[in-house]
Amino acid sequence: MAISIDEFAKVEIRVGRIKTAEDIPAARNPMYKLIVEFEGETSRQCVAGIKNFYAKDQLVGKLVVAVVNLQPKSVAGVLSECMLLAAYDAESLSLLTPDKDLLPGTKVG
Repeated sequence: MAISIDEFAKVEIRVGRIKTAEDIPAARNPMYKLIVEFEGETSRQCVAGIKNFYAKDQLVGKLVVAVVNLQPKSVAGVLSECMLLAAYDAESLSLLTPDKDLLPGTKVG
């Protein structure tokens, strides 16, 4: 399915920095509740199914790329307000990260 450039322009993608990572014991699949900082004091909560691929101490402080204008959704009883972007296959997952130390909130396009 092809989308137009106008449709793609509606997706707001930004660099964020993971501030905290916590287990979600009630989740059926291994997940973390993350707090991701995007601009100054602006943070969003994110539920991410990346627990099999990253330890919590590998995540805190990590720059990530995320979609920030998705409609919030409850996942495993936890509100998720953004979505981290990752490349993955059947055996591995890699979070998308900038290759330079950018400020949280930097636009991706």
